[in-house]
Amino acid sequence: MVAEDAVERHLSQAAIECGNGFRADDIELDVTVSMNRQNRRIFLQTSAAAALAAPFSKVAGAKSQPAFNAPLAETLRAGQSAPYVATNQGKKPLRLGLIIGIGRDPDAAMAKVRELGLPTSQVFADEFEMDLVGRLRQALEKRQIEATSLVVGGPGKEVWDFYQGPLTIGLVPRETRAARIAHIKKASDFAKQCGIPAVQTHCGFIPENPNDPVYKETVAAMREVASYCKNNGQNFRYETGQETPITLVRAIQDVGLDNQGVNFDLANLILYGKANPVDAIELLGPYVQGIHAKDGLFPTNSKELGKEVPIGKGKVDFPRIIERLKQLNYRGAVTIEREISGPQQVADVREAKAYLEKLIG
Repeated sequence: MVAEDAVERHLSQAAIECGNGFRADDIELDVTVSMNRQNRRIFLQTSAAAALAAPFSKVAGAKSQPAFNAPLAETLRAGQSAPYVATNQGKKPLRLGLIIGIGRDPDAAMAKVRELGLPTSQVFADEFEMDLVGRLRQALEKRQIEATSLVVGGPGKEVWDFYQGPLTIGLVPRETRAARIAHIKKASDFAKQCGIPAVQTHCGFIPENPNDPVYKETVAAMREVASYCKNNGQNFRYETGQETPITLVRAIQDVGLDNQGVNFDLANLILYGKANPVDAIELLGPYVQGIHAKDGLFPTNSKELGKEVPIGKGKVDFPRIIERLKQLNYRGAVTIEREISGPQQVADVREAKAYLEKLIG
């Protein structure tokens, strides 16, 4: 067990920029890197792994199935349900979880999820060596945690703002696209070996204009990685944020594969000023396979994202969202995400869990 003061030192160093992004085992290298230069998303995942202390229990491992029974072209019809996902069969709908980075110690990460009393986890990894496969599978089994998806980002620099973001995030930037396609394919192979049924990422600032050559290139890249995941028996999930909901729906339909889904990050739609999640769910609901329970405020600076805040302190209307998910018969997990570090992160996750449990029932 790491002492509280050691944890604080550990967390203050938790997002050191490396050639391939940020790695949990590299977090003590250089404390001079500015927070503004850090990958906000991977900071969350590595700091969660460092911050959440104590032991936990087992996981999934069931083979995944393509998500949809109905053609994608029909999914926008009013009154449709959330997509059927085979790995949700027989499990409690809207079960809670935590997104966490495993670094090189999957057991410690899963122990932290279990100590918080959460039965599921979205697992973040940025390295996919085969020696981690056995250790992650063992950790999930030992701690009784269901891994609902493998989250992947990079490689390379990703800046989470409105100016550098379009140039650096996801599959949109041409300069890093080929490397990221290869990285996602490695992640898919790793997830298959670990028994994780879905691979998840941000695609980036997908152009609104479907006639834009970059839009067409991005759709082709999405199709390539989604097809690879399909061949591995997995769903491929796009996390909401940089694009408007209708743009993401259009891209999914243009890709045209039946194993695509959405990880509906409630706060990201607000942080990027793209939509209100209560409205967005009417477009995205037929694709939602995962949820990020997170809260935030709309941007007040044209160059920077809005501020992420504790659940219940921002603009996400959680009661209406949870009620709508129930109406849609959404049967997947609700994964808590809190993008800060230290003891306050742990406290906020615990409060979020208690708040969501009352809503979910």
